[in-house]
Order: sequence, then structure tokens, then C-alpha cells
Amino acid sequence: MAEKSWETLEDACNRCRKCRLWEMRTHVVIGRGNPNADIMFIGEGPGEQEDLTGRAFVGAAGKLLDKMLASVGLSDKEVYIANVVKCRPPGNRDPHEDERQACLNYLRYQLLLVQPKIIVCLGRVAAQTILASDFRITKERGIWTERKGYHMIATYHPSALLRDETKKRPAWEDMKAIRAKWDELKG
Repeated sequence: MAEKSWETLEDACNRCRKCRLWEMRTHVVIGRGNPNADIMFIGEGPGEQEDLTGRAFVGAAGKLLDKMLASVGLSDKEVYIANVVKCRPPGNRDPHEDERQACLNYLRYQLLLVQPKIIVCLGRVAAQTILASDFRITKERGIWTERKGYHMIATYHPSALLRDETKKRPAWEDMKAIRAKWDELKG
């Protein structure tokens, strides 16, 4: 991927055969939102609706994420939303470690293109891929880390909130903290 462009990334992802997920995909799912955003949200992988449409976070979890963003005055005009893996794991299972590793350079390339100031890991899988392999979402969510010039935080994945309403309050606190950090960095 010599020339840094979205077209180069999309072409590389569409041609990718680095793991078995390509065999079952309908569409590669790169992301959605503002490609110059200060805030980048990263989930684990596309679900069924994302695979069918080729757009990130458009199913039930995506609709909830949009509501969460709106609750702190954000939309996909201010953020960029992507996933660790670009193809849907069968049955919406967690992507396996080898699948995550196969896609990691594509995610790094996205980070180079977007150049966000803030990275938000949505859920355990994203946090374990980006922050620490032993990350525990229930104990470590909401804690800021700074690495390589990025301010990073993890919160619950919207699909977890759909399954367990008790996680909504902590996720709301995280969203307020993300908004406050963005306001602080904008100065």
C-alpha cells in the first residue's frame, strides 16, 4: 500500500485473502463517517447488516451508537467508525486472533488516513486488539491511555448494551468523558 489513499485501502481489502473470512463475505466493510475526524470509534467486526450493505455499524448496534453519539452532540460527521476486521465472522462470533492479526495493518492504515486524536475501542475484542491483550472491559473501561500521540479509551460495545441494560449508565459516563476530552483537545 504505497500511496496513502482510501482507494488503495479499499482495493487492498477487497483483494485480501489473508484469513478465511473473505470466503463468506458479501462486502468488505471499511468504515463510515468523517475521514478527517478527531475521534475514531473501533468495534470488533461487521455484523450481518454491515456485511449486506458494506457500511459499518448500520444494524441495531449501529443505531444505538448513533443515539449515543447524538446524546453528547456528535454524529458521524464528527467521528469515523470502523472495525478491527473488515469481513463478517460467521454467526457474528468474535473474530479469532489470526483474523484480527490479518486485518491489523488495514486498521493501522486507516489510522494513518484519518489521523484521529482520540481512539475509542468499542468492546472487549477491540480493546484487547488495540490496548492490551489481557484487557478486561468491565474493570478497565473508561480509563484513558495515551500512546503514540493518541488518547485512547474503551467502553462497552453497543451490542452489549442491547443485551444488558445495566451497562448503559457506565457507557453514558464514558461518552461524556469522550466528549469532554474532545472539547479539551480542541482548546
